[in-house]
Amino acid sequence: MTRLKEPPLTAIQFYATAPYPCSSQVATPSHLIHADVYNELLNAGFRRRGLYTYRPYCDHCKVCIATRILVDQFHPTRSQRRAWKKHSGLEAFVLNLGYQEEHHQLYQRYQTQRHAGGDMDNDDQDQYMQFLLRSRVNSRIVEFRDGAHDPHPGRLRMVSMIDILEQGISSVYTFYDSLDSTASFGNYSILWQIEQARALKLSYFYLGYYIKESEKMSYKVNFQPMEGLLDDHWQPLTGS
Repeated sequence: MTRLKEPPLTAIQFYATAPYPCSSQVATPSHLIHADVYNELLNAGFRRRGLYTYRPYCDHCKVCIATRILVDQFHPTRSQRRAWKKHSGLEAFVLNLGYQEEHHQLYQRYQTQRHAGGDMDNDDQDQYMQFLLRSRVNSRIVEFRDGAHDPHPGRLRMVSMIDILEQGISSVYTFYDSLDSTASFGNYSILWQIEQARALKLSYFYLGYYIKESEKMSYKVNFQPMEGLLDDHWQPLTGS
């Protein structure tokens, strides 16, 4: 069940945005949404974007499905094993939240190359920081670089923003060098985060919303076993 517990959620208020084609339910006030509260909200289908905590809330549409992977039961497919092997030379560095110009430049290139015409392809420094560097939970930056060449670090290839919570790791956002058409950076990042959750003895890896009809969102169901939040219950989700 995903019924919100009491307390500490008794102080949280919820309101719906205007009935646009895609509406949201928003949890406020943001300063009360610390790690314990957010963990409960995450299990109720909410996600965060900076300090903004929301979930899809459309009267006649249920296409956005919150997802989580069962870490201990996960076994990679053959193609996922190939992605893991292909990028095994990448070095991962876990950092505290903080602005780095190199990260922002990679983010801007990624948005231009992958999401031109979207609402984030012109994000300036302040918008980037509001989106990814503001948090009241245990958040980290993970940067992935080519093998280091002392004394210089290797080339930055990918950055993942993650939340580490009581029950699992939640993927906030990942961006990478998308000019390399032969790479599988996105898949590798997911596999790396699943392994980190396993190493931390956490039960779940939260992968955001699955939308079957969206090419950019439907890939998530390839990571099995996966659960989806359907009718306020977490239940197996295969995409079929």
